Amino acid sequence: MSEAATLILTESAARRIKAVVAAEKNPDLMVRLEVLGGGCSGYQYKFGFDSAFDPAEDVRIEHDGAKLVIDRTSLDLVKGSAIDYGESLMEAGFQVKNPNATSSCGCGSSFAV
Repeated sequence: MSEAATLILTESAARRIKAVVAAEKNPDLMVRLEVLGGGCSGYQYKFGFDSAFDPAEDVRIEHDGAKLVIDRTSLDLVKGSAIDYGESLMEAGFQVKNPNATSSCGCGSSFAV
């Protein structure tokens, strides 16, 4: 299994990535997922834009033209996860469905392994 196959981008996440990149009017942009220390459960997810890709440090996941990049250290903490995008009356955003998380906070933005 390739490293890129260890993360799944859902259709909803792919559509949202393409929409936010198109809105920025910079086709070189990708969405970057990072796992940082902190948050109420130990680690936290951070999504942002990036145009840099270092094949020695990063893995690129593509689905239907959408590109997500993640560093290899962060990838180890989210292997097997599905990256989704959801909207409700209360919130909208990317969600990481991480099978490695032993606990997470109520908002879903931080987790423990």
